[in-house]
Amino acid sequence: MSTHTLHPERVDETRLQAYSAFAPILINSLAQKLARQQGMKELDKLEASLVRLVEETDIAAPDSEAMKEFAVELVVSTLRNVREHPDAKKDLEEIDERRAEGRSEDPDTLEEQLQSGLEDSFPASDPPAVVSTAITGGAKDIVGTDEVLRRKKEASARRQEKQET
Repeated sequence: MSTHTLHPERVDETRLQAYSAFAPILINSLAQKLARQQGMKELDKLEASLVRLVEETDIAAPDSEAMKEFAVELVVSTLRNVREHPDAKKDLEEIDERRAEGRSEDPDTLEEQLQSGLEDSFPASDPPAVVSTAITGGAKDIVGTDEVLRRKKEASARRQEKQET
């Protein structure tokens, strides 16, 4: 049955039924696409925006407040389901949270550290080890893990020699 064959008195009722049946499906589909493309932060922004839109909309209906509560419930539950969907893109960690305190931001210094690590590990099959310092004041003598261990061993041997003499 199409809209042309509906009885005129049933058009508004059928429209409301269509809106209530298809709106959650459409919101869910759009939110899933957003989550796959943009990640959780954008989904959080969308949720806040939709909730604000519902709360700020004036509806001339006797049960407008209850309708708004149901609409907010629909938005929140739909977006919760989208967040839990396996295809949703997870946001990357903020790099500032992972960066060691005092680590250089200078790309040239970071490149030097990487190069030093590569040289220290060549020709070993292990991946290069780059050790950075949290001491502020510019780049320090950065060495690979093997070099650090070698230096500690030498220092220990020197201390032992001093104790024997």
